Amino acid sequence: MPNIGFDKLFSEEEANELIPRLEILMRQLQMQATSLRARIEELSVDDPSILHSAMSEIVGRYPELRSFATNMAEAAEQIESFGCILKDIDLGLIDFPYDAGDDIVFLCWQFGESKVIAWHSVDSGFSERQPLPGAPNRYLN
Repeated sequence: MPNIGFDKLFSEEEANELIPRLEILMRQLQMQATSLRARIEELSVDDPSILHSAMSEIVGRYPELRSFATNMAEAAEQIESFGCILKDIDLGLIDFPYDAGDDIVFLCWQFGESKVIAWHSVDSGFSERQPLPGAPNRYLN
């Protein structure tokens, strides 16, 4: 089966081997996002228009925010350089393209999970996660 445009197809083992590195990168990404949002909130007291501006415009007007945005971009690029897909910073979601035999699906990992325990179709998302064989259902969604 072709890998439908994905650079890499993962096995469960390969995805699980990346989790320690992904935990560090996701934690950095979340901390930078929290700091960036807090700083924008502070700036919005004197400049409420930034709450309705694009991030590139905000960073252009307030260059001191550039380091947050740069650090976030670097962490995101590092995550995606492994071949996985960053889906949501706040929820800490990363998908791994996986050959399920009949179809390509995503193994789905959420920050805080010790290993990949779920999957979902390429066309669905976190809310439609299904447990991998042997994974406890109570930890899904």
